[in-house]
Amino acid sequence: MHTASHYSGDQFEHCLSVIRQAATEILSLLKVHGAEAKDPRWFLQQLEQARLNLGGWANVARRLNLNDAEISDFTLQLRHLQQVVPVYERGQAVTDNQLIAALRFVAALEFVRQKQPRLKFTSLPGEDGSVHQEQAQRQMRAITLTLKALITQAFPDATRLNDSLKLQFGADNVRRWLANSDAGDILSGMLFSDLALLIVDKKAFARHYSPLFNAAAALTFLAEQRVTLHAFLEDCRVMRNAILAQRPLTTTEMVLLDNYQHQITGPVQRAFEQGRTRVNPTAFLTVDSNELSHFWENARHKDRALGGDRQPVRENIEPPKKQQIRSPEDRDQMISTVLWGAVGVVMLGMAFASLWMFNNVTPTESTAQVSEAQVDAPEREVPSPREKLANMGISWDINSLRSAIDRNDTRVTTLFLQGGMTWQLAWTEQAQSFRYDDVLELLLRYRLQMDEPKPCRRFINTLSHAMGNGESLTAVRKAYLQAFCATPAVVERQRYNVAQAKRRAAATPDTQNKKWLTIQSAIYSAIK
Repeated sequence: MHTASHYSGDQFEHCLSVIRQAATEILSLLKVHGAEAKDPRWFLQQLEQARLNLGGWANVARRLNLNDAEISDFTLQLRHLQQVVPVYERGQAVTDNQLIAALRFVAALEFVRQKQPRLKFTSLPGEDGSVHQEQAQRQMRAITLTLKALITQAFPDATRLNDSLKLQFGADNVRRWLANSDAGDILSGMLFSDLALLIVDKKAFARHYSPLFNAAAALTFLAEQRVTLHAFLEDCRVMRNAILAQRPLTTTEMVLLDNYQHQITGPVQRAFEQGRTRVNPTAFLTVDSNELSHFWENARHKDRALGGDRQPVRENIEPPKKQQIRSPEDRDQMISTVLWGAVGVVMLGMAFASLWMFNNVTPTESTAQVSEAQVDAPEREVPSPREKLANMGISWDINSLRSAIDRNDTRVTTLFLQGGMTWQLAWTEQAQSFRYDDVLELLLRYRLQMDEPKPCRRFINTLSHAMGNGESLTAVRKAYLQAFCATPAVVERQRYNVAQAKRRAAATPDTQNKKWLTIQSAIYSAIK
């Protein structure tokens, strides 16, 4: 245990060293020159300053050659790192979650370096030899086969599994998977993201897989084990695509994959040793080089046949919409409607033609009078909200609105809202942390313009982590929960989260689990 802890500490120190070097180069590129690079919190503060200097995250992203989604993911990884590691002293103990957060952010930095060639910082030290690459391939194979084995255990009857997949994904997808699969094994013809979705789907996870994972102290990186598993499997999909493309994994990716493999298969291995499942992940790691090479060649062939695994792992299965079959009466009604519509169009055309002929013979003086009246009409004196923003040099786009919210600028935010621009709950995360109540209360007054679909899962997860790091459930946060999250589905999900937190606290009554139970209960009390 001491050796493993020492190894994690060394890896974490290396990550911080890479982050400091990268922060110096990135801030220099953004024209922010200051003191020596410090901890992740300092880096985030300097990025905020760069945003203010450059006029918004869009300009920051442009300097780094990133798009809006990529800069959002980059800052999200940094915020999560500074939340789990608010203060760090050299030599202190490092948790698995802290190491994973650091590795994920280093991977995000490496992606930025790939997009912006002017960045030259070095990555984690390590050996990129074939032995380490082969071990990474073994671990990815073990994760894939563990997912398949868990699904097979939940659906031992192949016919029942195929019928279930038809209902969930549609007959066309099932036919495509069967055509690409080995005989009698439809799972072998599916993409990795589809296998992952069958595990992390909310209903499937609660019904078949939660007992395996809830009994272990793993997958606590995010608020829920299922959400954590989803995030880890999405990262695995990206790394698996690199293996399929025969691109060597970086040291960061290999260390991250090693941690993911223990987090994902560890609870299943423990359940196997306790006799609660027949799936043995350790057995999937035992494979010689020839069999491993054959596995990945076969995987590449299937991946090409399906067009590649390019889409992210979805959070829930959305069954295909069934097309309503029209009866003969419905078809007759539709034909009748179309014919009567045609008759109406003809009648309207005749009416407009008559009006045109009548107006064409009116005296020309009336036209002159109308023109004179139009010239004498007073011009509009009050500019619209959009015109006011343009006069202030602010462009009409979501990045400008997000920047105004982030800096607590109620004047600019009001103009955007009065102009009809919609907003999303996720844009208020920074304002919530900094207690910018003015702009938050303004947004609440325009709650009907909040158009983010299903915003509560992310909002509650972010709020839970913020409270876990010492922030409080303020009156404004309660108002937001009651305004957007007091729906039956969200209340039921939060009730389930409280029940899970109680089970953890009862099984392991330590300070962290008791604190987590208090947080989940407070959120539940606010929305029920």
